[in-house]
Amino acid sequence: MEKIKITVNGKEIFGKSGDTVLNIAAENGIEIPNLCHSKELKSFGACGICLAEEEGNKKLIRTCSAEAYDGMIINTETERVKRARSAALELIMSDHEGDCVGPCSLNCPAHTDVQGYLKKIAEGKDSEAVEIIKKKIPIPASIGRICPHPCEANCRRRLVEEPLSIAYLKAFAADKDLESKSPFVPEIEKESGKKVAIIGGGPAGLAAAYRLRIKGHSVTVFDAMPEMGGMLRYGIPEYRLPKAVLKKETDAIEKLGIVFKNNVKIGENEDFENIRKEFDAVLIAIGAWKDAKIGCAGEELDGVFSGIDFLREVNTGKIPEIGKKVAVVGGGNTAMDACRTALRCGAEEVYVIYRRTRAEAPAEDSEIEEAAEEGVTFKFLTNPDEIIGEDGKVKAVKLQVMELGEADSSGRKKPMPVKGKFETVEVDSVITAIGQKCDAKGFGSVELTQKGTVLMNEQNGATNLEGVFAAGDAVNKGASIAIDAVAEGNLAAKAIEAYLCGMPFEAFEHAYSKREVSEKDYFEIVKKPREKMSVKPAGERKKTFDEVINGFSEAQARNEAKRCLECGCHDFGECKLIRYADENRINTGKFKGVKHNIFTERKLISIERDQGKCMLCGLCVRVCEEKIGKGLLGFRGRGFKTAIKPEFEHGFEIEGCANCLECANICPTGALKIIK
Repeated sequence: MEKIKITVNGKEIFGKSGDTVLNIAAENGIEIPNLCHSKELKSFGACGICLAEEEGNKKLIRTCSAEAYDGMIINTETERVKRARSAALELIMSDHEGDCVGPCSLNCPAHTDVQGYLKKIAEGKDSEAVEIIKKKIPIPASIGRICPHPCEANCRRRLVEEPLSIAYLKAFAADKDLESKSPFVPEIEKESGKKVAIIGGGPAGLAAAYRLRIKGHSVTVFDAMPEMGGMLRYGIPEYRLPKAVLKKETDAIEKLGIVFKNNVKIGENEDFENIRKEFDAVLIAIGAWKDAKIGCAGEELDGVFSGIDFLREVNTGKIPEIGKKVAVVGGGNTAMDACRTALRCGAEEVYVIYRRTRAEAPAEDSEIEEAAEEGVTFKFLTNPDEIIGEDGKVKAVKLQVMELGEADSSGRKKPMPVKGKFETVEVDSVITAIGQKCDAKGFGSVELTQKGTVLMNEQNGATNLEGVFAAGDAVNKGASIAIDAVAEGNLAAKAIEAYLCGMPFEAFEHAYSKREVSEKDYFEIVKKPREKMSVKPAGERKKTFDEVINGFSEAQARNEAKRCLECGCHDFGECKLIRYADENRINTGKFKGVKHNIFTERKLISIERDQGKCMLCGLCVRVCEEKIGKGLLGFRGRGFKTAIKPEFEHGFEIEGCANCLECANICPTGALKIIK
């Protein structure tokens, strides 16, 4: 065949006359997006993705069928082509019904591949599970113990009986990996020569440090405290997160070649501007270490402690004098940590004062239940009106009785005082745990919000200062859960990586397809009870700071992981449709309306067909007919109701499918799944 030269996106390439533009481009290492093309099959032109502008041609061409000629000049990335390609993708996605990833992953702030690591745990491959987890969370043994697991609240298994115990399974695999002779260690890329300073060694700072070091950058973490870990180290009690576990994980991060510098306080023994000059990029991840004030008389009395200060003192081995009767103000997890810690510090009567009901309390149910088992008294619908003192020391707390009114901006019913109704409780100390605030002193001209947090662009993690980024509890809305901080640390790392490489960066929402399901979709699933995490008896555990959970046995962990319904698409990692949808930043909700009938079938013996994911590209039909010579698949129906189904639904005609699998291998969307 005659050799020809064509130009694609300004690059001259060579091919054979008579061949298509798409094939010649592919042979020269240029990918033109396509979903329905295979070099082994005849051109079909079904997807409308492989478009290009040809010089001298007013119409867009389909490169999968356009025959190339010598001197041909085309461009596949013009604005006109991008608009047309995006429209085609939006139309396809409007009728694409399937879970790209499971709702567990979608609702994990760090978007961990839950389905992936649960499968590895089920198979007994804990180190491989940890490898998957650490792509998003570098401290899984710690996070698995203390995370309030929004993933579990959205687990589809809840529609069968109970959600999976995802967080504890994460901790189980991480513990096994840490105890092994060869714990997982990520591969470090070639040294970049770039230096990054991270100020703050909590979850956000550690996540960013881990991610940036893997990319080959030199990373130094500065922290004000004697050891790394931030609030995980100094704000979470030992009985929930043993510090030896956290230390193993921070040590593993340090061994990657990251420099840890502790007892460094910005504005006191280190200057922020000096750090900026020394490093190519800086991340502020200082957390929120100040308690919010409750705003009542007597707050200045001796015996009033902030929850954060109280927990920090205990975690450093300094037990404060709190007396025998203690009141803890607040309804979140910090309040639960404080009240349960107070018992372990010798308090005999501990009260939790919360202005709403238990139903509105943000603390985890398990934390409230375990606190009650240990003897904590909950006084819901009360709020401190005055802390009463004698000789400058706390003697009692006067409580305003509350009732719930209309819902406020948070969606919860607003607590309102019941006029003239009070009660008084005698106490020796009061611990306040109603919120956390950031202290950004020492950071020069970095811009702050009205709340005093660092103002951060949520799309790229940047602050108002060149090369300075921010993440975690110190930014924008303020303190949140640890996994949120990890997620923001990951985002900041991506932004810093792009910045160091001179590339633009902006976070975006993935164009994921999501199924709407109900209990009826899972009525055939066999019910398997959730493995229960056993805890030490209340009378025993409240006397020590030993970890309260006993951990899963190996059998429990394997059984629990096997309960996973594997909601996410089996082919997500290789799916061209979702990759192109993301690259083109499409609007998945642009076209609405009725979708094809959704069904699955296994009439091809070893292949499961999910019609919801089928985009009618015809590849499976054509490979069966043109390459295999069987023609067992075909288009059924006309117009919108068209579907691909076996031409022969019974008999020997499809028995060969069990060993062929060509249709499943060529499917671009995961509509065909090998099940043998």
